[in-house]
Amino acid sequence: MAYSIQQIHEIIGGEFFQQARGGANKGQEGVRAVNVASPAGSTLIENLLLDSRRLIFPSTSLFFALKGPRRDGSRFVEELYRRGVRNFVLQGSPAEAPDQSTGKPARSAATPARSAATPARSAATPAKSTGASVHPVTAPAQSTGASVHPVTAPAQSAAAIPGHPDGSHSSLPDANILIVPDTLAALQRLAAFHRQQFTIPVIGITGSNGKTTVKEWLNQLLEDSFHIVRSPKSYNSQIGVPLSVWQLQPAHQLAIFEAGISRRGEMQRLQPIIRPSIGIFTNIGEAHSEGFDDIAQKAAEKLQLFNEAETLIYNIDQPETRKAVEAWSEAGSGRLAAQEARGAWSAGHQATPDSGQNAGTGVGPNAGTGPALLSWGKSADASIKLINTVKSEGWTTLTFSFEGNTFDFSIPFTDEAALENAGHCIATLLYLKQPVEKIAASLKLLSPIAMRLELKAGINHCSVINDSYSADLSSLSIALDFLAQQQQHARRTVILSDILQSGREEQQLYVEVAMALGQKKVDRLIGIGERISANAEAFSRWFPGQAVFYPSVEAFQKDVHRLHFRDETILIKGARVFEFEAIDRLLTEKIHQTIMEVNLGAMASNLSQYRQVLQPATRLMAMVKAYGYGTGSFEIANLLQFHGVDYLGVAYADEGVTLRKAGISMPIMVMNTENSSFDSLVEYNLEPVVYSLTLFKALDKWLKREGVPVLPVHIELETGMHRLGLTPEELTEALALLPTSVFKVQSAFSHFAASEDPGQDPFSQRQTEIYKQGIARLEQTLGYSFIRHIANSAGIIRHPEYQFDMVRLGIGLYGIDSANTHRLDLQEVSTLKTTIAQIKHLTEGDTVGYNRRGLGHEGTVTATVRIGYADGYSRRLGNGVGKMWINGHLAPTIGIVSMDMTMIDITGIPDVHENDEVIVFGKELSVSKLADWSGTIPYEILTGVSPRVKRVYFEE
Repeated sequence: MAYSIQQIHEIIGGEFFQQARGGANKGQEGVRAVNVASPAGSTLIENLLLDSRRLIFPSTSLFFALKGPRRDGSRFVEELYRRGVRNFVLQGSPAEAPDQSTGKPARSAATPARSAATPARSAATPAKSTGASVHPVTAPAQSTGASVHPVTAPAQSAAAIPGHPDGSHSSLPDANILIVPDTLAALQRLAAFHRQQFTIPVIGITGSNGKTTVKEWLNQLLEDSFHIVRSPKSYNSQIGVPLSVWQLQPAHQLAIFEAGISRRGEMQRLQPIIRPSIGIFTNIGEAHSEGFDDIAQKAAEKLQLFNEAETLIYNIDQPETRKAVEAWSEAGSGRLAAQEARGAWSAGHQATPDSGQNAGTGVGPNAGTGPALLSWGKSADASIKLINTVKSEGWTTLTFSFEGNTFDFSIPFTDEAALENAGHCIATLLYLKQPVEKIAASLKLLSPIAMRLELKAGINHCSVINDSYSADLSSLSIALDFLAQQQQHARRTVILSDILQSGREEQQLYVEVAMALGQKKVDRLIGIGERISANAEAFSRWFPGQAVFYPSVEAFQKDVHRLHFRDETILIKGARVFEFEAIDRLLTEKIHQTIMEVNLGAMASNLSQYRQVLQPATRLMAMVKAYGYGTGSFEIANLLQFHGVDYLGVAYADEGVTLRKAGISMPIMVMNTENSSFDSLVEYNLEPVVYSLTLFKALDKWLKREGVPVLPVHIELETGMHRLGLTPEELTEALALLPTSVFKVQSAFSHFAASEDPGQDPFSQRQTEIYKQGIARLEQTLGYSFIRHIANSAGIIRHPEYQFDMVRLGIGLYGIDSANTHRLDLQEVSTLKTTIAQIKHLTEGDTVGYNRRGLGHEGTVTATVRIGYADGYSRRLGNGVGKMWINGHLAPTIGIVSMDMTMIDITGIPDVHENDEVIVFGKELSVSKLADWSGTIPYEILTGVSPRVKRVYFEE
């Protein structure tokens, strides 16, 4: 479902600062969404973009330059323009729109044309919609779709970007730029209009705790019955809700959105965007209380979400919740009393794809009277009564009574929060008239929602727990419990930001924090933020450990070397606004110790050698997986990007993330896609390989759940390698699933099993024929073309007829001719060096190394060098099998290779001293020779070099 830029202009108002030539949607029939190609000259918008790091499809994205206390989105306009975005909504005054006669910004403070308009009555808007948006829009007086400013300022002129904090000037030819007084309000207005186009049942969830869990569990419980759209993760804010609702598409049958607020007036803006037909009020508590006078006021504000709902579900056992709901219900004109809920439910409401025609529009059975109240709990007044609760070995059985029937439901949780969340879900499923047997079965399969705590290895033998997502008392308690569970280190450090929106008096708040830290036996607190620093006295009195404070992350980073992190568990706990991700990266940074030299000039030469044998139209993917075959990561990628390689290939998403963080912008294919990396794929614009039906289904399901509309993928076909890939039979099922998936197939490929072996050429040919059959079937189903590739480094040389659209250059890029063709002038790019730690002079009968395997004689001289099997030097190379190059001579190993050291026999080699350089492999001693000695292949030698070995890059 898409909108033209002209339609969006009519919806959100504002003025065109610049309109691309031909951008007016001529002949437009009013403001409405389109599902087919827009009229000639228009621009279709499918994606809303708020963060430049989330850009996937620039041509169909509309960037809202939001302004916040720490970031100004207008700073990223030029960057996004360079990356292909052509549609922008910027914040500014109407005076910044250009005068049409001069092309210069007008000086009059004209009022936006549609500032006082009434709601549009377009054909796509529900005919009986009475739930007018807080931000009403209208169609123009003439239904031509004509722009207020149909022409642009001259493309060559450099105009100040509206709202840019430094008054930046730039020329953005062929871009559509809309100016609005408030970009957030415009975003919300667009989302509210989009919501009006749908009449499906919508579940709205709010409360102080449990919103995300209830939403995710409802999805787990109902996904077999409905095609569901829901809020991604915890997208429940003023920004998150519009992005969640924007996911709505005609195929959806049920929507589940959560809403969170932190101050008065916010729910008034979210209610028209969600407009739920079914409401769930989880509870009322202390979270996010700072912006309200008291609990009652916060509850009243939250309950505004359900003003137009048909039914409100809540737990009647919570006194504050019950009090708030009853007060809100009584305050509403003509709202039904709570005891009438049973009758409303019994009237036969059932949420099906056909039953939601009036859902959320204010014209349902309770229009004008307010929602029916459907309560659950132990109270005698509950609509759905909880009769009994039995806990046993990680399970809880809940017995409910409703409409004269008794039901037993078992869930795999025992904590009170989970039981409350499950109660909301059970009440909702009963309201939706789901079969009781199905409810019982699905509840047993509930899985916990992933916690935001992340445990990983840190610097200097530390462990790092990253919880840099939120900071409040409740989540701090959870994080401290998790910290206490870690026993790998005796010492514990907590890095904590200001705690925001607690609703508590500040001094008392930090006294409680200090006491909690002491109770959990934390040894050191590092406080970051102005408020926690201002309350240092509370920690000096109530926290027995060491406490240091910094006003900002930047100040902490400058002083980190003095904090001496070593052999401890570190909890990083901060509100999102503090961006503690920088601290996480700092403390999990790896330290490299020894040296591998990488000749970038040699790599560029190898690339050129292979390009000489490619067809002019053949594209090239460079494989930089496994840390660039041991040579490095972004350093290699920078070179390849500079030389115009078309694609990069990595093994795992982590490798791609490293490249993205280092500024690599070219397409990256991830060969081994893992479920745990799905979020990284989207966040860092990585393109996964889909190699199995299981992965196909899991990834598609996750993307839909997270609200990702489209993701570029690569399909791997099994043709004879029998490693990864879809077999012809599996491809049949995949083809049936593709049309309803969110995948955009970028390429389909396979692997040669033995392209380097002339004796296996008939098998390589048979693989190619199977591959051709597969891509033909795929192309027929998709109806569009994609990149085809099967040839690897050896295949490029030995099978030029199989180049197809692209080839994958791997080991050959690093100077290794795996087919031994000697047709290209390749140079090995890597040199692994070490130094001599000590020289020993042996006598007759002396032994060397573990197990006394090395035997010395009178006059034997050995050198202990600083490399061992932990660095990647194989134990198979011990006892004279391997040799190292020193002072123009080969020195054999003596004794067993140790973890960090290896001994070599330097007897007879002149002028050798401690700390002299030793070549393990390089120009003088080929990595291929080392592979021969150890009975393996160059791939293993190169990729086996430990990450702790420092890489040094140079060009000759």
